[in-house]
Amino acid sequence: MLNASLTFLLFMPLAAGVSMLFEKDDRVVRWISLLITSAALGISLMFFFALSPSYFSFGRWLLHVDIPWIDSFGAHYSLGLDGISLVLVVLSTLLFMLSVLASWHAVRERVAFFHAMLLVMETGVLGVFLATDLFLFYLFWELMLIPMFFLIGVWGHGRRVYSAVKFLIYTISGSLLMLLAIIGLYVIHGRQTGQYTFALDALTGTQVSPTVGLWLFAAFLIGFAVKVPLFPLHSWLPDAHTDAPTAGSVILAGILLKTGTYGLLRFGFPLFPQAAAVFLPVIFSVCLIGLFYASWIAYAQQDIKRLVAYSSISHLALVVLGIAVWNDAALAGSVLQMVNHGITTGALFIMVGMMDERAHTRDINAFGGIWSKAPALSAFLLLFILSSLGLPGLNNFAGEFLILVGVFRAHPYLAAAAFAGIVTTLIYLLRLAQKVLFGPASHDGEFRDLSFRETAILLPLAALVLIIGLYPNIILRKIEGPVRGLTTIVVKAAPSGGGRLP
Repeated sequence: MLNASLTFLLFMPLAAGVSMLFEKDDRVVRWISLLITSAALGISLMFFFALSPSYFSFGRWLLHVDIPWIDSFGAHYSLGLDGISLVLVVLSTLLFMLSVLASWHAVRERVAFFHAMLLVMETGVLGVFLATDLFLFYLFWELMLIPMFFLIGVWGHGRRVYSAVKFLIYTISGSLLMLLAIIGLYVIHGRQTGQYTFALDALTGTQVSPTVGLWLFAAFLIGFAVKVPLFPLHSWLPDAHTDAPTAGSVILAGILLKTGTYGLLRFGFPLFPQAAAVFLPVIFSVCLIGLFYASWIAYAQQDIKRLVAYSSISHLALVVLGIAVWNDAALAGSVLQMVNHGITTGALFIMVGMMDERAHTRDINAFGGIWSKAPALSAFLLLFILSSLGLPGLNNFAGEFLILVGVFRAHPYLAAAAFAGIVTTLIYLLRLAQKVLFGPASHDGEFRDLSFRETAILLPLAALVLIIGLYPNIILRKIEGPVRGLTTIVVKAAPSGGGRLP
């Protein structure tokens, strides 16, 4: 029953999205989209709460579907749900539902097409987090890109076509490299064993020569690094965020960027542990540069949306650093921080959209003193800013702390540098709070407070900030088993001596 519901969860948004293209009544479209995304959230929450905690201790799939699909190529319709994919599925379904609510009044043209793209993209994202067959994973990986291209290019602002094309060129280029690596690994495994398959479990442990392994891992690394994005492959992100509609920014920052970190965690390191160990100095360097560079550039931004976009580069560089260190603490912290970043940054982009609707600008200098005009909006914004900078008691602190602990165990000096990078986030985030919320009023005229709909959007995100901040074990106990299973697989396969994974 639960296995069947996994397939239903995956394809329900796609079916609804396709059928929505024929609906002419915008009001019906909005309500159907809300119903479908709410149902998806309900199913994912059922998985989260209904499965016994003891299931999560084995480090294997909680639910698994495996059906032969294209026998001649060894491709299977194979889905797997463990604690890691579970928390990301719940995050995804929540943010898609909130994106529908956030777009309720903001999107007035081509409403049916807009919501169809949202729902099709939801299937693509869920497929990425659930697929355990590399061919199937790649199909879902590509599926989620096309709707985002349309969201930016059709409903975006400013240089929307330029930003949409730039997004597509970067992501497709990285995807093609990854496709070549998938084909290469498929052929190598088939020649060694006589079994041509795309199954992740079968391909894990495939013996490849050191040189070939480096090339294959590099292709995977670039494909995922573009999506994260890591410095210096990040330049598409600020433009995409700046010109995307609010829902596009929320999905992009809250979910799509996590597909890159998830890909490294689920596919990149487990498939090529020896090559990954060789690449560690490069990954560490890129992550540290990204931490400091993105913080510095964020401080210089006048557009609040670009500021939040650059903050994502900084935060996700820390997540990748934790993945690269690959011990239990750092890896658990990275997964937790993926969830935290999706909640906090998704909330910040929603709030930037709300402020833009009121002031018709995102210039940080156009605001000031809004606390006295809109106290409820200001309180939510301050909460999410404090969460983003890692205030103890709020969600981001727990993830960052675990990552730093894990990094310190393996590389104390690297942890010290990463901590310094985290401190730099205080500068631009506190500047944002001071400029927008306090000081003399810069915005002329009325600045209305939150409506009931807007409050309903922000309340669950604020609640999660507090719940995870005070009790991170609600996430950690779900991912403990899968994390231990991943670290065991990779560390055993990694070489000893220099460049060894911790």
